Amino acid sequence: MGDATTALTPPGVTVLGNLAIDRIDGAAPSPGGAPSFVAPALAHAGGGRIVARAASADNDFFAGIVDAAAGVPFDLVAGASTAAFSMRYAGDHRVMAVDAIGPSWEAATIRAACVSTAWVHLAALLRSDFTPGALAELAAAGTRIAFDGQGLVRAARTGPLVTDDAFDPALLAHVDLLKLADDEAAVLAGGAPFDLVDAARLGVPEIIVTAGSHGSTIYLAGEVISVAPPFRVEGVHATGAGDTFTVSYVAARASGESPAAAAELASQFVAELLLVRKDLG
Repeated sequence: MGDATTALTPPGVTVLGNLAIDRIDGAAPSPGGAPSFVAPALAHAGGGRIVARAASADNDFFAGIVDAAAGVPFDLVAGASTAAFSMRYAGDHRVMAVDAIGPSWEAATIRAACVSTAWVHLAALLRSDFTPGALAELAAAGTRIAFDGQGLVRAARTGPLVTDDAFDPALLAHVDLLKLADDEAAVLAGGAPFDLVDAARLGVPEIIVTAGSHGSTIYLAGEVISVAPPFRVEGVHATGAGDTFTVSYVAARASGESPAAAAELASQFVAELLLVRKDLG
């Protein structure tokens, strides 16, 4: 007979995060936040679950996202507000503003989410999205935690997006895997190139830094692993690509892939999605 705990743990990854209302390059508002984008990655990986929060008044706005979740269980939980962002793209470069701040996930919210997978990805949009108590709640249940570095460096204030390194170190106490975009990594490195010293200072066992179409770098137990993308896709906005990459990577790690293999699989999946997005115009 197999291990009872393993047998009762559903496959895949649970993604927790706030939905957002995005305004991209002056277009009409569209659904945003990781829960809007990652269902295909979870379905491709073989399973998972999404728990998302937004104000009840915006349920109709997000109904299409829930309905199109590719068979992935999607729970939409009421929050006191809905996050909102404006952004403009110039290639891989993005200029953002915070139009509204989403709800905060605290320990009680985490308990209500009933996470049962062995891994969870906390898809933070701002520093206020997840409290240290929320992460401690997950860790106490034996859940392995992946965390989006946006939740470390993005200040929770409206107006032009402000980034700094004034995060609560307690947020990282229970994180097993940290994903950083290259600009976020630079903030945490004091403006210098992020390196092994910075990775060691953060104290997270596994850190992956993404650089858009230029690939990713993994920091693991004093080792640096660089992974190039399979091909570059230019001339298309990349909103949601980082979230999709992260969830693909976490799902691959949860299924036993090595960090390098997980990054290669995630890069391939995202490149193919962006190519489809470009073809669709």
